[in-house]
Amino acid sequence: MKLKNSQNTANQNLSFGLVEKIRKLYDNIIQYTSNEINKIDLLKEIFRLLSNFFKCDGIEIWIKEDGPIRRYDVSWFDKKNFHHNVFHFSARKSLKQYTDYHNDYGIMKLSRDILNGNLIPTADYFTINRSFWTSDLKNPMIISGNKHKWKQIYKFNNDNKIKTLVIIPFILGKEIFGLLQVRSDKTYFFSGNDIELIEELTKYIGVILLYKYRQSAMHERVKELTCLYGMAQLTDRDNITIEEIIYNTIELLHPAWQYPEITSARIFYDGQEYYRRDSHDIINKMSANIIIRGKPRGYIEIGYIEEKPEFDEGPFLKEERNLLETVAKELSLIIERKESIEEKEKLQEQLRHADRMATVGELSAGVAHELNEPIGSILGFAQLAIKTHGLPLQVKEDLEKIIKSSLHSREVIKKLMFFSRQLPPRKTEVNLNKLIEEGLYFLESRCNKEGIEVNRSYCPDLPAIIADPVQLNQVLVNLVVNAIQAMPEGGKLTIKTSSAEDYVSLIVQDTGIGMGKEIMNKVFEPFFTTKEIGKGTGLGLSVVHGIVTSHNGTIHLESNPGKGTIFEVSFPVL
Repeated sequence: MKLKNSQNTANQNLSFGLVEKIRKLYDNIIQYTSNEINKIDLLKEIFRLLSNFFKCDGIEIWIKEDGPIRRYDVSWFDKKNFHHNVFHFSARKSLKQYTDYHNDYGIMKLSRDILNGNLIPTADYFTINRSFWTSDLKNPMIISGNKHKWKQIYKFNNDNKIKTLVIIPFILGKEIFGLLQVRSDKTYFFSGNDIELIEELTKYIGVILLYKYRQSAMHERVKELTCLYGMAQLTDRDNITIEEIIYNTIELLHPAWQYPEITSARIFYDGQEYYRRDSHDIINKMSANIIIRGKPRGYIEIGYIEEKPEFDEGPFLKEERNLLETVAKELSLIIERKESIEEKEKLQEQLRHADRMATVGELSAGVAHELNEPIGSILGFAQLAIKTHGLPLQVKEDLEKIIKSSLHSREVIKKLMFFSRQLPPRKTEVNLNKLIEEGLYFLESRCNKEGIEVNRSYCPDLPAIIADPVQLNQVLVNLVVNAIQAMPEGGKLTIKTSSAEDYVSLIVQDTGIGMGKEIMNKVFEPFFTTKEIGKGTGLGLSVVHGIVTSHNGTIHLESNPGKGTIFEVSFPVL
């Protein structure tokens, strides 16, 4: 083999039986390649085999991956015991991060220029197969470049113990896609015959790595496309909850990363954390925000539960970052679409409810008008009849019952007319504090009788509002009566007022039995009641809602079973 350097090739430490050793080494590498093993684990095995084979002081493999150059290297904890296979494997994406164990920028610069094809392969120190080989790194080297006949000077660290350096490129056609770098602190560690055989071995290793890298890249793309296809299928599923969408997304993420067996993913959404049952604490992680209608609502977090070599972003590939961002956007769109559908359904339900309320209002108005006249006649004749002298006691008692029932019926009709807006409000300037105090005058005695403590808390200097005092009094009475009925064993009734910038509020709070969400969703519907038959009309809160709405106000309800109820009614200020 023709060499351009004049190195002494007396050292035959690898020549004896080298062909057989290389064949065995190659067979072992082929065996690992045929297994289902990812590129990083394959590299680890190649480094382990090469470390046992060379028994040198350092090995690096550089590979161009779609532009960026990655450097993989090993360092030993005990260089005297190579057969123990105890070494540290690392991967670096930047040439600025150089290995700590030989710390020589000259070697890095030389390797980079060889990989980028900047040097003339027929220059000194190069073999006819374009490999660099020297056993003298003490002095600077001047090597000719292939651009404008420039010469490059390489200065090496004089304190460096490295004596022998071999850099063998991985070549496919005319392109260099990687290299193998071997270092030793021994002079003339390799002979000429060693180099020629190692070049052959390196050629096959390069082909194996290129095949594995392309296979791995294709495999990663398939995993990414599978994940995105799964997300697309989630978009087409209508009868699925947001919680199910999130859990399905987590299941799709796990197999899409390089190391699915140690991958852990979780999603934080609206303050809730979602994860798999077998989830573990993440050591290395990356995240992407879930943004819906321009507002952050949570984020996806994914990572490994074990340490892995560094790549583009920690142990992750740039493709994995892009995939995570895409999944986060897709999840955001799916949730946004789902919420839009739910909001549309909710709006449709509100429209149907409003339509039902309008129908009930018309029916109530008709019923009220039809009943009002006969009830009035019955009440009038009964009141006249009871004034007749000499009536038997039983007849008089019956007439009193008729009058009482007629008055009750008239009140029910009045509520129906309020509900159906048949009684126009007579609005005037109202002081809410004064109106409440006057209304409680008639209710407080009933509270005392029921064992209910009444607490008042009025906001001073409460702004006036424009309202119908009769109707507001009915709101107060209905809310207080509801509170009294919710505390059959006694309790505490709190009446408060408060003021904000543009509205005042009446708050009625009890310590009664409370109610669940199902009942809370229906309390303002007409004729809905939880009371026994004959003890309630189901119009009280619907009338309250109607009066508040007619005053451009709002009513808010909070309740928990066994913990009481709070009604807050707000009206715009004058």
